[in-house]
Amino acid sequence: MTIEVWSDFVCPFCYIGKRKLEKALSQFSRKNEVKVIFKAYELNPNAPKHNDKVGYEAFASLKGVSLAEAKRMNDYVTQMAADYDLFYQMDKAHLTSSFDAHRLAKWARTYNKEKALTEKFMDAYFTKGENLADYSTLTKLVGEVGLNTDEALNVLNNGDFEDVVEEEIGMAESFGIRGVPFFVFNRKYAISGAQPDSQFTLALNKMAEDTPKFESLDSDEEMLCTDEGCEI
Repeated sequence: MTIEVWSDFVCPFCYIGKRKLEKALSQFSRKNEVKVIFKAYELNPNAPKHNDKVGYEAFASLKGVSLAEAKRMNDYVTQMAADYDLFYQMDKAHLTSSFDAHRLAKWARTYNKEKALTEKFMDAYFTKGENLADYSTLTKLVGEVGLNTDEALNVLNNGDFEDVVEEEIGMAESFGIRGVPFFVFNRKYAISGAQPDSQFTLALNKMAEDTPKFESLDSDEEMLCTDEGCEI
């Protein structure tokens, strides 16, 4: 069973949605059979790598609203996040490009570390006010999940994994995805947004119902080849 999650590290509902999925999975009887794959998406492809404005001021400028309205909008999502033990510091958020962070996440996938790095990036952005477009910040976070920081810097400087990120963003467009988070269960069921917890439980159950489980008629494992070799 496979769940594909299109998300952006700088999307407040994506972090909440990630927690909702994790909560549903923790209560799912077949959770060990589920593979979660994170896919890249850019909420603001034109975001700069450096932004002089931070937090509410940056958000107000981006959305064309007053500072008070920007704070009100962010207070709403901050309260929602707190319900899932996520303590957002939106007044410190750096509204900058997430493209390079996505490139590093795809690199981390080759070491089976994309899930860990996704969590690290989201936590850094929302709860610590770190700039995910800053290379020194990115390499520091990479090191915190046990990956080589020098190799990560080479990935950043060489433009590696740009094609993978662009391919995943293109796939989202071909699927008609216009916002994130977007969860796809076995390429059959989808959840758009951080929907109520019950929707994630429902999607998991429907996915399980559609996934065949074979009844073995013989438990004898002789004359069987596995990825570890053949018993001869």
